[in-house]
This record gives sequence, structure tokens and C-alpha cells, in this order.
Amino acid sequence: MSGAYGRVLVVDDNKVIRQLIRVNLELEGFEVVTAADGVECLDLVHDFCPDVITLDVVMPRLDGIQTAVRLRADPRTGHLPVAVVSACTPYEVDSGVAAGVDAFLAKPFEPSELVRMVRRLAKREDSTAADGRRGAGTAGSAAG
Repeated sequence: MSGAYGRVLVVDDNKVIRQLIRVNLELEGFEVVTAADGVECLDLVHDFCPDVITLDVVMPRLDGIQTAVRLRADPRTGHLPVAVVSACTPYEVDSGVAAGVDAFLAKPFEPSELVRMVRRLAKREDSTAADGRRGAGTAGSAAG
């Protein structure tokens, strides 16, 4: 795992939100790369090799739910923890759980909640790498 706590790929079409998430995670020792939509995420994921991916839901070209579906379908990325950072409507949560999303954080969010969620997912990824399993669909919601 690179960085003090790991690597995070942050995917959001809003530049301000991307930077907010990036700064908060970098201050806590994470290495962060950002993408503006799901297509860019899928282009970057194999080169960056993140420990955690955060996805907004509503994005141009490829939304967060479809991005999660594609990540889960690829054997190279199917094990990666994925968190949705979005409005977290019931539809988004239901669709996210069906797509294999691991956690949800509602916007607007407290930076401390973001950091706590990403740390938890990064630690789980670090520990599941040894046994090769992941808890698909265990939507530990920071949003409720």
C-alpha cells in the first residue's frame, strides 16, 4: 500500500468536490488521484492501482453505478472497495448495493466521516488481500 494509509481514486464530475475530497484525504496521509467521470476512472484504475475508489452517482458519460458494475465485472478490480459519495437517495443506495458498492456517504458530508469511511475500507482491502475475499454488498452506510 502506497502512502501512509493507501491510495484512493476519487471520481466526481464536480471539480470543487473532487478537490475537497482530495485535500481531506491527503491531509490524512492518503495518496489521491482524481477522475471526472466513470470513463476516466476506468482508464486510470489499472495504472494507479487504488486501495479504495469513491464514486459520485450522477456524472456524464458513465455514472457511478454503472462504473461500479464495470469495476465488479473486471477480475482485476472486482475486489476493490467502492464507496458512493453522493446524495444517497433510496434509489442510489438500492442500485449501489445491487452493483456491489461497499459503503455510502451522503453529500454534504463531514470531512471526518469521509476519512473514517475511506480508512475503514482501505484497512479491509489490506486485510482481505491476504485471504482473497471481500464483503460484496455490505453497505456500511455513514449516511444512514
